Amino acid sequence: MNFLSHSSPLQYVHSALFPGIKLWVKRDDLLHPQVSGNKFRKLKYPLLSLKDDLHRHTIVSMGGFWSNHLHALAHAGRLSAIQTIGLVRGLRDHSSPLSACLRDCMEAGMQLHFLSRLEYRQLRDNPSAWQRWVDRSPSEYLWLPEGGSSSAAVRGVSELVAEILEELEEPPEQIILACGTGATLAGVAAGVESRSKVIGIAAVQNTHYLPNDVDNLLSLAGFPPAENFRILHNFTHGGFAKTSPDLLKFCDEFSSETLIPIEPVYTGKMFYALHQLCLMGEFKPGEKIVAIHTGGLQGKRGFI
Repeated sequence: MNFLSHSSPLQYVHSALFPGIKLWVKRDDLLHPQVSGNKFRKLKYPLLSLKDDLHRHTIVSMGGFWSNHLHALAHAGRLSAIQTIGLVRGLRDHSSPLSACLRDCMEAGMQLHFLSRLEYRQLRDNPSAWQRWVDRSPSEYLWLPEGGSSSAAVRGVSELVAEILEELEEPPEQIILACGTGATLAGVAAGVESRSKVIGIAAVQNTHYLPNDVDNLLSLAGFPPAENFRILHNFTHGGFAKTSPDLLKFCDEFSSETLIPIEPVYTGKMFYALHQLCLMGEFKPGEKIVAIHTGGLQGKRGFI
């Protein structure tokens, strides 16, 4: 599994979009052509745990029609010779083509099951609901929750902090990232300890439960509680996969100026929030900020 040993570059970005700060972008979108970003980090240790486990050789997980997690899992499974099953939110309309993301998953060997909204909700509410979609003993499978968020995922994400600190002369004052399930935020908060503050930009509405989820993930992963993070909830642009004209315009402007591809579901919202925070004077002059590009470019394909 040599592909799991990759690291990503830290790119300095000078842009008028972010006045008053010194900005570096952790380019985790470049970790791997298909298995990139925080999904790469989250999958590392679950995949390694199955390397020598002959009794469990299939990973089961869940996601939507444009799921970055399922896309990464399908390709990681193919590269690791591990079977994968994706439980997809929404029944398939056979009169319409599959999303490009799910076509990629199938071509990579992932077996797909399409679930009703109720069935999908049960996966979130009942930890064993996934078992009805497999035909062998549950002990022969590894279940990963939505987004790949698990204690092993937190451990994998925490490793990117060492890469950041190795490249910078001193820790940045702040690290900012997009926040979905909270696992990436938990990993970064754990890895950086008290050396930097961490800002999570919620990409989903009504996620005031996230701080508790972060605390629970840290505990499950064996890390102490973290007091070095905050989550901002006012940059969702209407909710998950929702956008606004201002956001779409900003994403185009950002990518044109920096040549860094982003999408409006996660990373675009994070950079837009950072832009607004700079304009609001939220940072000290010359403050060092690292923005983590968590990949997620499947979301961009969904808007093409």
